[in-house]
Amino acid sequence: MKTLDCRNMACPLPVVSVKRALEEAAGEMVRVLLDAGPPRENVTRFAVNRGFAVVEEPVDDGYALTIGSGDETPQVEAEKEAKSGPTVMLVSSDRMGEGADELGRLLMKNFIITLLDLDVLPDRIFFVNAGVLLTSEGSEVLDALERLGNRGVEVFSCGVCLDFFHCKEKLRAGAVTNMFTIAESLMTAGLVVRP
Repeated sequence: MKTLDCRNMACPLPVVSVKRALEEAAGEMVRVLLDAGPPRENVTRFAVNRGFAVVEEPVDDGYALTIGSGDETPQVEAEKEAKSGPTVMLVSSDRMGEGADELGRLLMKNFIITLLDLDVLPDRIFFVNAGVLLTSEGSEVLDALERLGNRGVEVFSCGVCLDFFHCKEKLRAGAVTNMFTIAESLMTAGLVVRP
């Protein structure tokens, strides 16, 4: 049994690490050491939602979770079949949520980087308004956007928005698009995601 130490890891690293370990384990049980609170709760929820059995036991400085195969269902295939059109993501800011700007930028960065570890990806991502700053020179997510593009995700930035922020020449990820294409894609999507 493989043991994974995820103590003192920042979100979302415990879940991402466990996901990778379970994929590598190919049916073998995985033991995970976690801090109490959200890390334990998030990993448990992740594993249970994917059909794994989870046994928790308290240890001196947190929890040990033993994750083994249960009645796993092909969740990814079920999700793909459920939608009738492409999955379109609309990113309208360089930050996620309301409140502290610094936290919002960190959350958006973590969200985009975490997409790389998901089995189901959006078909297209449209960046509008201040979201275009994420596709432009100096963005901390350019590598992640390039890797998403290499996996078939189409990345587009609103041309009017790039002009507004004076960064059309600084575009480094994806291509420029227009509002007609954005509106048409949103209206014909099987699923629209707004982080």
